[in-house]
Amino acid sequence: MTSTAEHLKPLLWEPRNLIRAIEAAGVTLWSWNVDSDALAMDERAYDLWGIPRSTDVKFEDLSAHIHPADRDRVRAAFNATRAIVGPYEIDFRIMIGDELKWISARGQGDDEGMVQRLMFGIFIDVTGRKQAEEGRELLAGEMSHRVKNLLTIASGLTAITSRSTSTTNDMARELTQRLTALGRAHDLVRPVPGQTKAASALLGDLLTVLLAPYDDLGAFSGRIRVAVPRM
Repeated sequence: MTSTAEHLKPLLWEPRNLIRAIEAAGVTLWSWNVDSDALAMDERAYDLWGIPRSTDVKFEDLSAHIHPADRDRVRAAFNATRAIVGPYEIDFRIMIGDELKWISARGQGDDEGMVQRLMFGIFIDVTGRKQAEEGRELLAGEMSHRVKNLLTIASGLTAITSRSTSTTNDMARELTQRLTALGRAHDLVRPVPGQTKAASALLGDLLTVLLAPYDDLGAFSGRIRVAVPRM
């Protein structure tokens, strides 16, 4: 009795089904003649590079579309693939008019893998992935910057509080109040889930929260008064 998997294997290797799989994965195909520098590409690769279909293409034709900052690196990498044993991958930017794309070129290195002086590989549009990576790097940099700012503020508050108090208990109490005030101020302006507009708070409310810990609770209680326009 033939299993379902065995029954499907012939369908898997039918050329039209392989083409469907390649298209579904967003993969485009190329071959490179290492002697003449000529490239052969499928139609989707021509579209990816913004080149009219069926045009005779050499590596230098593609180089015109590669971002100037990546061009020499890509040329060197393609030449080096002949000495690489096993698979290789290189990511680079291309310019199609004013549009920037990230392309990943992948293939199999080593002269032994050639067929009639041809090397074979694929191009994949990885623009979305690169944009996500850049977004994560930007966020990580911003978070690092903010954490350093918070540590600087905490250090400054500690120094100020140590000069205005005489006991460790007083210092701990006042420093806690001042740090807590910063947290409350942050709560006033932080975005909330489902909020479509930028967070906002009244300037007077914000100043009142921030200055509250510095208002003497003794004879001079109330020495700080906040009066600003409603903005």
